[in-house]
Amino acid sequence: MHIAIRAQKPRTPATARKVSAAVVAVLISLGLAFFFTGRASARTSVQRPTIVLVHGAFAGSSSWSDVIRTLNRKGYPVVAVANPLRSIKGDAAYVASLVRSIPGPVVLVGHSYGGSVITSAADGLANVKGLVYVAGFAADVGESPAKLAGQFPGSTLGPAIAPAVTLPDGDKDLYISTDKYHAQFAADVGAASAAVMAATQRPITEAALNEASASAAWKSIPSWFIYGTLDRNIPAAAHAFMAERAHSRKTVAVKGASHVVMISHPGAVAALIEEAASY
Repeated sequence: MHIAIRAQKPRTPATARKVSAAVVAVLISLGLAFFFTGRASARTSVQRPTIVLVHGAFAGSSSWSDVIRTLNRKGYPVVAVANPLRSIKGDAAYVASLVRSIPGPVVLVGHSYGGSVITSAADGLANVKGLVYVAGFAADVGESPAKLAGQFPGSTLGPAIAPAVTLPDGDKDLYISTDKYHAQFAADVGAASAAVMAATQRPITEAALNEASASAAWKSIPSWFIYGTLDRNIPAAAHAFMAERAHSRKTVAVKGASHVVMISHPGAVAALIEEAASY
């Protein structure tokens, strides 16, 4: 095989200096580009904690669907936990185990009873940087969800509970009656969607709703609150009380919203979560 090599004219010292200067300039610009790209990537990773969503009673992980879509578009990694709804202590231990497996910072988000779960789960976890309560319970030590909901007038959950299902251990699984679910739980959601939610609702044990919290992570971790003013499960006055007690960084009361504010107003919920993640 014949390879033709073209002879090159010798460079003058001036030409060589120009070439060297050009090469140096290119190398410097490339170095700066890599440096600033690396810095930007580092900032992005720091600003993008994992969002862990914990649903409450009578709902499921799919209740976060629209919130998840918004957060994913913003570049946040998201995990929607399948909350067992068996006991605060056991559910919190489960969530805490999941959070420990996540590298980097985490923002814990709890809806309804899920608020009690994150309040206990975050205790002692160094990577939890924020707590977001979405119509959720922020219980103090010794307080149960049932006690907090009944501390202020306005909840109509009790009469809406269907006949309890007795479990082998003697505890009872609680559901909301399907014919009352729409008005009680999701009044600002379309009837067809509410019917699907009622059919797929996950029950909570009676013991869990009456279990006292053993810790209160909101005392040491920054918190944010959002709730609907027409919440019929947890009175708006109870939400306002818990937010003020926790020294909430920001509290959003969505006018006319029901207990499932993450479904009826996912944009507002996602925005508050993002604010907590950027804190």
